[in-house]
Amino acid sequence: MFELKCRDAGFDCAGVVVGATREDVLQKAAAHASTVHQTEITPEMAVQVAALIREQTPPASGA
Repeated sequence: MFELKCRDAGFDCAGVVVGATREDVLQKAAAHASTVHQTEITPEMAVQVAALIREQTPPASGA
């Protein structure tokens, strides 16, 4: 699983977009940006945002 924290993209937003692939996260992030932030993701912005997508760290076991 992969994730993108909206705050990492420069928005004052606690939103986190999660998906099975980087492409899935990017598509969901574009929809979030449009709906919540009234921002359209340009191809140039997509490249920058894609660089912020991280693989999720599994939770520590034995809690």
